Amino acid sequence: MARLLIYGATGYTGRLASEHAQRIGLHFLVAGRSESKTKELATELGVGSRVFGLESPEKIDEALLGSSVLLNCAGPFIRTAKPLIEACIRNKVHYLDMAAELDSYHLSAESDARAKEANVMLMPGCGGGIAMLSCLVCYVIEHVKNPRRVDIALHISGPMSRGSEMSAAENITTACLELVKGDLVALEDAATKTKQFDFDNGNGPVDCVPITLPNLITLPRSTNIRDIRTFIFAEAALLPRDVEALPIGPTKEERDLHPYQVSVLVTETDRSVKKGVLHSANGYTFTSQASAEASRRVLEGQVVPGFQTPEIVFGYRFVEDVPGSVLKVL
Repeated sequence: MARLLIYGATGYTGRLASEHAQRIGLHFLVAGRSESKTKELATELGVGSRVFGLESPEKIDEALLGSSVLLNCAGPFIRTAKPLIEACIRNKVHYLDMAAELDSYHLSAESDARAKEANVMLMPGCGGGIAMLSCLVCYVIEHVKNPRRVDIALHISGPMSRGSEMSAAENITTACLELVKGDLVALEDAATKTKQFDFDNGNGPVDCVPITLPNLITLPRSTNIRDIRTFIFAEAALLPRDVEALPIGPTKEERDLHPYQVSVLVTETDRSVKKGVLHSANGYTFTSQASAEASRRVLEGQVVPGFQTPEIVFGYRFVEDVPGSVLKVL
């Protein structure tokens, strides 16, 4: 039987993904650096475990034995993606992660040819906001004749996990990027380039700020659109805080109170604009469930070798596998 290895399983989102993997009946092991935490979780879920860091390629190779899919939940991904992607290619194991940072996507793109040669799929961002945005765009452009550019915004609601805050702090860049004629370029005076989006949540249009999201890399692969800007609308709860003083992550009650939304504006060659929205569960709920569902599909053979994205391999209705997800053209 095909087996999944969940690395970083004891982190906030990794634990949620592991719990959902158990609920949907996947055959999996949990893995991480901490022996005590990893074995405690394995006992709780009634599954096996692997304990290893990422310093030794040999130890990673040993840990991957017997598994056909790796789900990397261990951020910051700027530290974990490269050694795990390399190990997956060496060992012919499909690689999935839930990264929101660009590093994992650049690495996957650079490793595309080697992954294809090894018959290995690399799918960073298999769940989470990146999948939400791309699936919505692909849904809306089906209602458009000649799409020319995309502006898309993610509404993040509620508190973040400690790990997300740490990853965000580690990946802050001075340049905000956009895609112009297929090239990633710095967006000048980004702070002044806000744009209004209506998330169809009863609050009307709101000002969203430009942010660099991996969809700048993934969307051209699935849509051939070469002019893209990505935005975010974050509530006051997401302002920078003392990371060490934060709880590990929001409670289930907090997640249930704070759903996420995505809004997209697709501009056609005649300058007409088609609008669409996606309403979904809270980002942590969505990410954990979508990542486990992506893992299930890959375990069952839904695989395309090389650097891939969820909307290409699974189709844009993949987001609807997570309860509460609704796609809509306005």
